[in-house]
Amino acid sequence: MDVGIIGAGRLGQAMAQVAARAGRSVSLANSRGPDSLASIASTLGVRATTVAEAAAAAIVVIAVPWDRVPDAVGGVEWKGRLVVDATNDWAADDLDGRTSSEIVAGLVAGARVVKAANTLSAEVLASDPQQSGGRRVLFVSGDDADAKAEVVALFQDAGFAPVDLGDLATGGAMQQIHHPLSGLNFIQL
Repeated sequence: MDVGIIGAGRLGQAMAQVAARAGRSVSLANSRGPDSLASIASTLGVRATTVAEAAAAAIVVIAVPWDRVPDAVGGVEWKGRLVVDATNDWAADDLDGRTSSEIVAGLVAGARVVKAANTLSAEVLASDPQQSGGRRVLFVSGDDADAKAEVVALFQDAGFAPVDLGDLATGGAMQQIHHPLSGLNFIQL
């Protein structure tokens, strides 16, 4: 199962490393186009692609700054796609009582959205999840059980210990920035 990553900053690169570690074919895209990613893609051992090509992958990771999410996902047909929302709304003052992932789900209408990979720093996410005789915990939330199972499998294959927190409203609230699980680095022994 291939993974397309929209966003090539620290988080996008960390997710590329995770997906490659899981044995997935990885495409990495940004708003500036594949030519701007040649060096990064070569270093990571992934393909530099357009946003449209990354969005056509079996699993699509949104890894852009919060204020760029609407532009990054605009113009793509999302119906039926599996989208991993790895974003964080650092200001968290414009959500109108919803989680950031519920807002992302509205922007990628018809997609099966799973919140994951947003509670750890990019450096920790990219590092070896096998630590101190255990595996690093990674949280997932979503409204579609099959989509969550596919994302859990991706992270398990990369060496993580995924924990399902439930739906986007409940689990997503625990994961978003400034909330209980944000920034915690747990190791499951």
